[in-house]
Amino acid sequence: MAIITGLLGTTLFNRFLEGGAFFMSLILVCLLLSIYFIVKSLLNIKTNVDISKKMLKHISDSGTLGLTLGIMSAFLGLIGAFDILEASGQAEPSIIAGGLKVALLSPLFGLFTFAVTKLAILILRIIQK
Repeated sequence: MAIITGLLGTTLFNRFLEGGAFFMSLILVCLLLSIYFIVKSLLNIKTNVDISKKMLKHISDSGTLGLTLGIMSAFLGLIGAFDILEASGQAEPSIIAGGLKVALLSPLFGLFTFAVTKLAILILRIIQK
């Protein structure tokens, strides 16, 4: 089991770095902020409903920011890849496929962050009622 966990952890970390460490780190910060706001909302759900409802807005904003950063990273990566292809004049399918794979990693992580926040908002709204 430790081998599988080690391989999965290594693979996820490598994918994280492939997606561009700067933007992937920003998206990770958005995910961690979202988790913080989710926990804060859950802790205040019975004692202070106003704070819990305000946290829903923060959860939504941090999830949307993560998605936006992922899409922006993909566009910047694609523009850079097309610049390199234009400069070299050679468009090999393997190079294009590799570039597209890397360009889709950060939006995928942004979508994951967005999905987590929307699911949490849905659950929190059901609990608040």
